[in-house]
Amino acid sequence: MRDLAILTFVTLDGVMQSPSMAEEDPSNGFAQGGWAAPFWEETMPHVAATAMAMPYDILFGRNTYDIFAGHWPSAPKSDQSDQLNLAQKHVVTSHPDPLTWQNSHPITGNVVEAIRELKRQDGPLLQVHGSARLIQTLLANDLIDEFRLWTFPVVVGTGKRLFETGTKPVVLAHVRSETLGNGVVGQTLRCA
Repeated sequence: MRDLAILTFVTLDGVMQSPSMAEEDPSNGFAQGGWAAPFWEETMPHVAATAMAMPYDILFGRNTYDIFAGHWPSAPKSDQSDQLNLAQKHVVTSHPDPLTWQNSHPITGNVVEAIRELKRQDGPLLQVHGSARLIQTLLANDLIDEFRLWTFPVVVGTGKRLFETGTKPVVLAHVRSETLGNGVVGQTLRCA
């Protein structure tokens, strides 16, 4: 058995859409993309050291996978690029295009049961990066064991939220929190 943890950047008002760049996910007319970029310099080393230092496999929604696959295979060599490129990547997809990033495996059909099976397997932690729509499915089916959240001191008003209307109530246990010098708050919370 292994745990599933989501790694998510959110605004103070709970939006997780397009933290890196404007063109990342402009769906539904979202025009605030790139809201986290001014904070990257201090935040990303913290994320790498606290949440991505141990071996992990990745669970992606297709849109987030395509963004990562467009960057990391040709990114400059680093511990982070090595770890992302070598990780097993499980991709929830209905898109017919093949998954070309090394160690990528499609998940189709009964997504919930496929993820339960991944969790039953031996192996490293399953991490979900981004993937707002996939996270809603995970929440609805009690598949998340841990939340690794970085809350940025930004309010954008609209956009895809981590906890959408209708999210099932859940009690979380505090594991760790830390405020970075730039005002970003990192938290790790476990489902009780």
